[in-house]
Amino acid sequence: MKKMIDAFDYAGEFSKKMKPGILITTKSGEKVNSMVIGWGTIGIEWGRPMFVAYVRESRFTRELLDANGEFTINCPLDKINPEIISVCGTKSGRDMDKIKELGLHLEEPLEISVPGIREFPLTLECKVVFKNPQPTQNIPQEILDRYYPEKDGVRDFHYAYYGEIVSAYIIEE
Repeated sequence: MKKMIDAFDYAGEFSKKMKPGILITTKSGEKVNSMVIGWGTIGIEWGRPMFVAYVRESRFTRELLDANGEFTINCPLDKINPEIISVCGTKSGRDMDKIKELGLHLEEPLEISVPGIREFPLTLECKVVFKNPQPTQNIPQEILDRYYPEKDGVRDFHYAYYGEIVSAYIIEE
């Protein structure tokens, strides 16, 4: 069962839980993948409610987002399970099925094809309306050095995915 909510009533909750990490879940075909994000914003863009998620170029999540422009944002309401954050923040969905490995329970979506995660019940269903690579020439050097160190001459920058929030709810048992 889902309790419908106004996403903006919970903006503070998303912001508070962002530092330890919340999940972005993607799906392409039958493959579902969740990844920890620590950067994101909720607000209004083009007169629409949006969640902007930042995903590095190298991530499997980016490949799934590009294949199916939909995602869910999954946020815990209570204590954050450190094992979920650890696995979803350090392991790649290319190499393992994180959902199965962690025993997570998928929740049928209302408006999109990507499920929610019952263990992270505060859920936003989003459709990508715009995607943009970061304009790297405008990033201050101190930020480049801290967040985008060169490895073999390459920096792993983020793409910003602007997801229109098409449904918001709390998964209830």
